[in-house]
Amino acid sequence: MTKLNVAVVQAAPIPLDFQAGIEKAVVLAREAIDSGARAVAFGETFLGGYPLWLDEAPGAALWGHPGTRALHAIMLEQAVVANDERLLPLQELADASGAIISIGTHERVRRSLVNNQMTFRPGLPVLDHRKLVPTHGERLIWARGDGSTLGVHQAEWGRVGTLICWEHWMPLARAAMHNLGEDVHIAAWPTVRESHAIASRHYAMEGRCFVLAAGLVQAKDDLFDGLERVGRAQVAEGGSATRTHDAARELLEAIPGEVLNRGGSLIAAPDTRVIAQAGEGEETLFAELDLAEVAEGLANLDTDGHYARPDGFDLRIDTQPKEGIQWN
Repeated sequence: MTKLNVAVVQAAPIPLDFQAGIEKAVVLAREAIDSGARAVAFGETFLGGYPLWLDEAPGAALWGHPGTRALHAIMLEQAVVANDERLLPLQELADASGAIISIGTHERVRRSLVNNQMTFRPGLPVLDHRKLVPTHGERLIWARGDGSTLGVHQAEWGRVGTLICWEHWMPLARAAMHNLGEDVHIAAWPTVRESHAIASRHYAMEGRCFVLAAGLVQAKDDLFDGLERVGRAQVAEGGSATRTHDAARELLEAIPGEVLNRGGSLIAAPDTRVIAQAGEGEETLFAELDLAEVAEGLANLDTDGHYARPDGFDLRIDTQPKEGIQWN
């Protein structure tokens, strides 16, 4: 197979309400697959929504901020976990269609949150990629990933892998992924602004692969909508639950501006040219990839092969999970 139809779903998440987000994702992914896509990409943390308050709300990083604490508690309660039954519709869709679906989420690991870009594969377990280094304010919400989730999926048409956001500026992470020989790379972003587009196109050139740069569309009102969805039961209970809901709402109200993530998704070829480009609203990008371009591009640049210098540079990758504690 040398021709591959792909899609990037640029859509607004339903923040905080994971169940509603999964239902929306299934509908959008099915529409893309019914239109012929064999690989479908969603942006960073589509399930749960990007935690915009960390960057946009004044005071969110202050120690013990009641709004930040309230939203963190909601995320912990709502986040997906390993083998989460709520995700079964996405797995069933991949199984039935033979397509792969890459989607970002907040995952709860013990009592911490991690940023996971999950790849649903037909007939196989989910392939996880947990963000190695949360960026700046993101460290207030996510723990770090490790080398155990650096990997690719071998599809019938080639290899597909993913990195999240600023991991695309981690040279050693890129080198590790290039060594795995991606044909298609999914670059998950909260929004694809100019610097993110440059990084995505650079990755396509350096890795000699097609890149699906997937961003979100997210507005301040989306945050309020999500909070109301998950907060109705809390408010009905009254007492401290109501105070928690009010603290979260007060923090979100302090965010200036209305539209905060503006999409900008794109699909780039191994020679950096943009095959498809989205605007600022919700839309699904489609493209037919000619996978023969991957091998042709390797003729003059293979950063993991003839353009490497193993005599001078040695990269060692630890793929063992780092649990932090062992019970013997």
